[in-house]
Amino acid sequence: MPDPQISAIICTHNRDTYLGAAIDSLLAQEFAAGFEVVVVDNNSSDRTREVVEQRLSDPRLKYVFEPVLGLSVARNTGAKESRGEILAYLDDDAVASSRWLQILYSAYENNSKIAIAGGKVTLLWPQGIQQPRWLSPGLAGNLGAYDLGDSIVYIEQPGLTPRGLNYSIRRSFLNEIGGFDPNLGRVGKNLLSNEELQMTELALQRGWQVAYLPDALVAHNVAPERLNRSWFLNRGWWQGISECYREQLAGKAGIGQLQRGGERFLRGLYKSLQHLSDPAERFDKLVYAYGQIGYLNAAIQGLLSSNKK
Repeated sequence: MPDPQISAIICTHNRDTYLGAAIDSLLAQEFAAGFEVVVVDNNSSDRTREVVEQRLSDPRLKYVFEPVLGLSVARNTGAKESRGEILAYLDDDAVASSRWLQILYSAYENNSKIAIAGGKVTLLWPQGIQQPRWLSPGLAGNLGAYDLGDSIVYIEQPGLTPRGLNYSIRRSFLNEIGGFDPNLGRVGKNLLSNEELQMTELALQRGWQVAYLPDALVAHNVAPERLNRSWFLNRGWWQGISECYREQLAGKAGIGQLQRGGERFLRGLYKSLQHLSDPAERFDKLVYAYGQIGYLNAAIQGLLSSNKK
């Protein structure tokens, strides 16, 4: 088979319930040129391998086992085991629209300065379940929702970076920066994140562009276990830790983190009190404040470990 123009990569860990639909959405792509689908099994213990093997009669599909747990590790393995110059990452619980690969590929072909591109993400709610009243649009982003409108946007603020569940990157840029940082990104059940935000920062610093492509649409399944407040509080906690680590990797560690985290914690509490009559916004600000406790905890640990050196 000739080298593919684009490689679609799914990194998966114990998500056999959704994985088949994710793979099928890729194998059904309307794409004029050649493409491949690489599934990286990140040390799963469920039926993941069986789900992939049921579809291996399609020569475009490849199965890879990665025993070292971690999303960034699995993403780097996917890049190593694939052949396309454009790498398109789809989450194992997401479904790509029929022209997802074509829209991503065309953007890179038409603009040699694009290093990273991603598209709009809608949410697929479990059958019979609607969005809770206490869930704000901001917190829906923690479930993967991502919408910057219906026009192409070139992102200049790293906080607006495309979601990792609908994410593509140019191989030459990925090689330039040495791959995804394994210090960021999920490992098992911890919710470390911010690896995409860091990638956008690195791209912009080097003169590359990061694009939002609204037509590169993906739908993301909302797992029922995420529809409770404790999951969002835990997600906020790990977001704070992730932000702390990202600053430390950027050389911004130190006592100033304690001041920044303390100020943000108080701001979150104050804003939650301002929204007593709005359950969604009130909870949104409480999650933000709780995240700052995670940030401060990580900052203190960083200071203690640096003093021991």
